[in-house]
Amino acid sequence: MFKILVPAVAAMGLVAFAAQTRTPTYDVNAAPVAMGWHLSHEGTMAKLAYGVANSDQLALMITCEPGRSSVTVYGAVQPISPRIIQAVDRAEELDPLSGGDASEVRIALRDPALQSLAGRGVLPVRGDAGDFELKAAPAEQRVAANFLAYCGSARV
Repeated sequence: MFKILVPAVAAMGLVAFAAQTRTPTYDVNAAPVAMGWHLSHEGTMAKLAYGVANSDQLALMITCEPGRSSVTVYGAVQPISPRIIQAVDRAEELDPLSGGDASEVRIALRDPALQSLAGRGVLPVRGDAGDFELKAAPAEQRVAANFLAYCGSARV
């Protein structure tokens, strides 16, 4: 009798446990996700982005190919530099992610604004809210320095 009763009770318990519906709990008091500097690679292209990790929430992204003398900067804010070059001279289609607020520019790899990010942990930028600085923690500063070194290398 116990040979049949024990497995039957166990099976009923498992069915009852699996049938329970659970509603996810959300913490409305949770702190907002912090933005920071993140490095990724796509083939030989390196991407240094300031935003929320693993998301499309970016203030700016800097991309490069090794051995090039300039980088491409894309986003709602741009480095403050007199040497910024608009990447595209023709009218562009609206970017669906930014609603047309983002722009693309080129800047020299050795521009003081970029060097400041790696050396002092500060990138001066300009956006709709005016001029401000994007700061980098010491570990992020090293990531930025490694990014610039990779971009300036002859690796392919």
